[in-house]
Amino acid sequence: MASRQAPLCGLAPCCPWLLGIVLLVDASARPANHSSARERAGNREENEILPPDHLNGVKLEKDGHLNKDFHQEVFLGKDTDDFEEDTEPRNRRRKLMVIFSKVDLNTDRRISAKEMQNWIMQKTAENFQEAVAKSRVHFQAVDPDGDSHVSWDEYKVKFLVTKGHNDREVAEKIKNKWDLNINEETQEVLENLKDRWYLADNPPPDLLLTESEFLSFLNSEHSRGMQRFMVKEIIRDLDQDGDKQFSLSEFISLPVGTVENQQGQDVDDGCVRDRKREFEELIDANHDGIVTMVELEDYMDPMNEFSALNEAKQMIAIADESQNHYLEPEEVLKYSEFFTGSKLVDYAHSMHEEF
Repeated sequence: MASRQAPLCGLAPCCPWLLGIVLLVDASARPANHSSARERAGNREENEILPPDHLNGVKLEKDGHLNKDFHQEVFLGKDTDDFEEDTEPRNRRRKLMVIFSKVDLNTDRRISAKEMQNWIMQKTAENFQEAVAKSRVHFQAVDPDGDSHVSWDEYKVKFLVTKGHNDREVAEKIKNKWDLNINEETQEVLENLKDRWYLADNPPPDLLLTESEFLSFLNSEHSRGMQRFMVKEIIRDLDQDGDKQFSLSEFISLPVGTVENQQGQDVDDGCVRDRKREFEELIDANHDGIVTMVELEDYMDPMNEFSALNEAKQMIAIADESQNHYLEPEEVLKYSEFFTGSKLVDYAHSMHEEF
């Protein structure tokens, strides 16, 4: 506020009419700021009760795109934010080497595929515990009466409130089975959410979710049934010929649109290369050129040990310049951008500094 008031004070002695205009414009702008605050609050509430678009430690996003942060998520785990907030390169190098020593269980100063697999599984378990904690908080938000379960109607009211509807009016309409008067897009989202709700509702179905069932509803990666639902959605989006599976050409197809410049073309080319490698090396388990629902379920399961081992081997291969099938400290530092999202320059000096 101080920086904003200083120029106004300077205008007062010489330009009173201009000061008045500035103050008038400033005052008229304030409701827009309040509106933005309300909008942000609504978005925050919506994010608390909707299944997240992004799932930490899961290779594919809901829309079938590769999770570009996956390697950082399974390498840094819950230390990601702390690593990103520390902008001092020397501190980052030391933190990276601390992580290296934790992964290197037998302290031979190199990381094997088995050690990396164990680390990936450990970080995945951390992601699960974090999801459980967040889900518990969100469950309380949609269970105001504290009866330890949430009905579909209760949830529907909460969801529509985040869309700007009045909670009492919505509750009354639902109670009397009246038309909710919602737009087509909101109706489509509601139908999709109801499908997820049914799948999260363990037999016998009663449309009442307990806290653990609500966790499955929000985080499909932690429930086999919900994983299957997510897999079906991804296959539906990728499958172009209707055979309920997808080929390499279907998987690498980019969204419809034109590339406006060479930089955009380079990004698209890189995306195609990444998706092709992912398909051939990890998703298509039997290497027959077709990915079935079972193969995609195994690939998407964050606690699948076989998938974690394959991922570990791929991560090592990216940085394994010595071609000995191990990761060594200098390789991790040199390829720090792959493992942490941050490029640490002068890695040779870093080795001398840290060891």
